[in-house]
Amino acid sequence: MNKITVIEGDGIGPEITKATLEAARAAGAELDIEFMSAGANALKEEGELLPAKTLESIKKRGVALKGPVTTPIGKGFRSVNVALRKTLNLYAAVRPAKNIEGVKTHFEGVDIVTVRENTEDLYAGIEEMQDKDTARSIKLITRSASTRIARFAFDWALKNGRKKVSVITKANICKFSDGMFLDCARNIAKNYPQINFEELLVDNACMQLASAPQNFDVLLCPNLYGDIISDLTAGLTGGLGFAPGANYGDGFAVFEAVHGSAPTIAGTGKANPCAMMFSCVLMLRHLGQAAAADKMERGVLKTVKSGFLTADAGGSATCSEFTREVIKNM
Repeated sequence: MNKITVIEGDGIGPEITKATLEAARAAGAELDIEFMSAGANALKEEGELLPAKTLESIKKRGVALKGPVTTPIGKGFRSVNVALRKTLNLYAAVRPAKNIEGVKTHFEGVDIVTVRENTEDLYAGIEEMQDKDTARSIKLITRSASTRIARFAFDWALKNGRKKVSVITKANICKFSDGMFLDCARNIAKNYPQINFEELLVDNACMQLASAPQNFDVLLCPNLYGDIISDLTAGLTGGLGFAPGANYGDGFAVFEAVHGSAPTIAGTGKANPCAMMFSCVLMLRHLGQAAAADKMERGVLKTVKSGFLTADAGGSATCSEFTREVIKNM
């Protein structure tokens, strides 16, 4: 029995979290769950976006499954996700993107994992108004964090049977910041001769991803590029409704669907729980519950393959109907 923290989140978060936990239990997952809050609902109910007791729960249990939380665009509070990553030092974001039989896409044979540095870059939030007409943001890159994420990416590739790591930067323009990230990746790559290593500028990488994504394996990215590119790879393989995410640190891990809270469809039954379910599969494997992870994943894949889909994927199933079908197909 593994102890975990569950944050249901905002918008469709509670719906897809409930669906995911139902499927996990049906697959035989043994979980001791403590439900905690974060995001807009937490602000409304407790006066804090990220309550201290929520952080304490994750620190105590070590693992969390988190639904999407709402972040205002251009104003208001900073991202709860960013705060979680910084506070728990969740320095590595892993976002797989793989073709799923039954989901129509423009490409076949895509199997890409984005490994994203999760604590620095423009997401460090170092910005100011120099005057009323001039805003300035600082791009923070350190050698220690760049080396750490590069080592994580190569270790992950080696442990998971991957053959190539592509480092993505804009080092021709950002010569100091991205240049340092690239230099760290080069140094780490020397210790992994069994892994192919290539260097790409981010604009060229995007062009190649849009034309021949089958050529890519593991992508090693600074924070901003990793955020953007992982959405691109999700689009290549069916959209954010199928995109899982994991955030790893030293002693802590938070698993979450990559997509947002979609408040406009909350409560309508239209939510697609696949991304959250696949994130739970990653969590179960992290916890050593491989049999339950395999059974849950098998149920989702069989359901999708059969054409039993939610509206965003071209079907008509509700979130609860889809969940029941997943459990039937395990």
